[in-house]
Amino acid sequence: MSILVVGGTLLALGLYGVLTRRDVVGVLASVEVMIGAGLVLLTGLGAWNTLASGGALHAVALLFVVLAAAEAAVGLAVLVAAARRMGTTRIDEMTEVKG
Repeated sequence: MSILVVGGTLLALGLYGVLTRRDVVGVLASVEVMIGAGLVLLTGLGAWNTLASGGALHAVALLFVVLAAAEAAVGLAVLVAAARRMGTTRIDEMTEVKG
């Protein structure tokens, strides 16, 4: 049960970070924390529910890890492109919508 509390706390901290950060790097890090929280919750649920097959939960956990890696790669590529084009990584200063 404590793993579920840890996962829920990580999810709440990640959501707080996404809503309060003004730097794109901080927002991306908070999204990574939220994805990690989902992975913790998934593994905690798998340990709690012994009736589920272990192979399916491992496959979903692997999918979460791949999703987190892809999100980080795409997010950092977008961040580098935006920083080069606009000269900043602050969300408040990124006001240009079309180019």
